[in-house]
Amino acid sequence: MSASQNLCGINPADFQREVNGKKTDLYILKNSKGYEVAVSNYGGAIVAIMVPDKDGKVANVIQGFDNIDEYLKGNEPYLSTLIGRFGNRICDGKFQLNGKQYSLVVNNGKNALHGGPTGLHAQVWDAYQTGSQNLTLNTILPYGHEGFSGEVKISVEYTWTDDNELILEYFATTNKKTIINLTHHAFFSIQGIANPTPTVDDLILEMNCDFYVPTDETSIPTGEILKVEGTPFDFRKPKPIGQDINADNEQIKFGSGYDHNYVCNKKEVGELTLAARLTDPKSGRVLETYTTEPGLQLYTGNFLSGFKIQHGCTAPRRSAVCFEAQHFPDSPNRPYFPSTVLNPGEKYNQKTIYKFDTI
Repeated sequence: MSASQNLCGINPADFQREVNGKKTDLYILKNSKGYEVAVSNYGGAIVAIMVPDKDGKVANVIQGFDNIDEYLKGNEPYLSTLIGRFGNRICDGKFQLNGKQYSLVVNNGKNALHGGPTGLHAQVWDAYQTGSQNLTLNTILPYGHEGFSGEVKISVEYTWTDDNELILEYFATTNKKTIINLTHHAFFSIQGIANPTPTVDDLILEMNCDFYVPTDETSIPTGEILKVEGTPFDFRKPKPIGQDINADNEQIKFGSGYDHNYVCNKKEVGELTLAARLTDPKSGRVLETYTTEPGLQLYTGNFLSGFKIQHGCTAPRRSAVCFEAQHFPDSPNRPYFPSTVLNPGEKYNQKTIYKFDTI
């Protein structure tokens, strides 16, 4: 399939390389309405999500690159990729398991971030497209990879439904006790990517979260779980993202905006619930995020720097919103946070749904 045959206009041939002895490619998922999702098996990157606005105009609503070479340069290594084996940060890159201290590769100041420099975002996954709307990616992270214990076998299933829902379901097993926290770092620009892509300030956000996890200046949780009430972090009622994004608030300053884990309201552990609803009043596009995970990292692209993305578009500061469904940062060092331990014989499973609609 050539670029001219795709809604997204991206040529799969531009993703066909050999990286670390394995072949990379681009896979197009198309639903019965003709809308598309394009995924690379390099890092599980979502390269395009082509959905309509209220007038039927179709645009790409996710940031990515339009060839494999740009991903390999690593200018923004997590741009709309899979994240693991441990998403978010671990303090000083150290944690204890079974009485043994593990030291991880440190790649974010003094902390370990997103599974290290060669985490899932930098893996060439084995890909199996089982139909026009389904893609399965598999990989194995060996024992000792980036300092973690246990060999972990990971599978992620992408399903693009006729209702414009992108369903991500994650599975993992291990041969030795380990920790795991998988997510996807999709950079959503529901206004449609452009040159320049507009900021998220005017997007209306509502979150089904009464609490959030404050951090220190290095984005490591303080250990507290605080109410959002009376703070810039309160999105329980819809409000523009830009309303409080520059508030005179220590937590906002630490994150240079929003870069915090929220606690999803749930009646029971593992329940699939609505976590966030994002609306663009101008285009009428709506993005709803549902997840079984206990946490949702809200990140407002505070460190995007204006680099080029697909089709000559650009990604200025705060031109995207990330909803990273996950367990809490630094969980291995906070025993009262939901556990991220995976034992042999157990199966890790989580589901996140990104649903696109219009008002």
